[in-house]
Amino acid sequence: MTSRIERLEGTLLEAVSIREDLSPAYRAVAVLFVTVLTIVAAQVSIPLPFTPVPFTLQPMIVLLGGAALGARLGMTSQVLYLALGIAGLPVFAASPVLPQGFARLLGPTGGFLMSYPFAAFAAGYLAERGFDRRYLLSVVAMGAALAIVFACGVAWMAWGVPHLGLATAVRAGLVPFLPADIIKIFAAATVLPTAWRLLR
Repeated sequence: MTSRIERLEGTLLEAVSIREDLSPAYRAVAVLFVTVLTIVAAQVSIPLPFTPVPFTLQPMIVLLGGAALGARLGMTSQVLYLALGIAGLPVFAASPVLPQGFARLLGPTGGFLMSYPFAAFAAGYLAERGFDRRYLLSVVAMGAALAIVFACGVAWMAWGVPHLGLATAVRAGLVPFLPADIIKIFAAATVLPTAWRLLR
């Protein structure tokens, strides 16, 4: 009989579960776990003097969490993260100038934060179709999802924040992060194929 691990479609969450049908409680715990990881990653924050956008590990968690959980659950984990932030809990990256709560979404980093559910959905959608099984396909999946983060973040900085403009938004929200985030893509792309090999 072909095991779930050997199927082309499916997520890592389904593969590691010991039951054919994941219970609602099991799914809820997995979603909450990724949400908590996103909160923890937000606290690993390095402010940069030339941009209001801090350097954090959040994008890597968003991409990996989305790929591991699948499109729907991955998106849910990030919607929950944003909901906790909007409710006023200190889940966003610490900043001396950017507020916690709903006001953070209206500031220069709002586009990045609001992109997380969509980026997680994209990573999960591609993972459900086997993109997380091979390294090069995993790079494509991680890169596509991260492109959503940058596109939303830069667009919001350019047109959602007064008096910035596209050129300034690209300089402040894209260029400084590209080298490190390219490394993140290749690093993240190794995690899930490795996990699948270990499961086999």
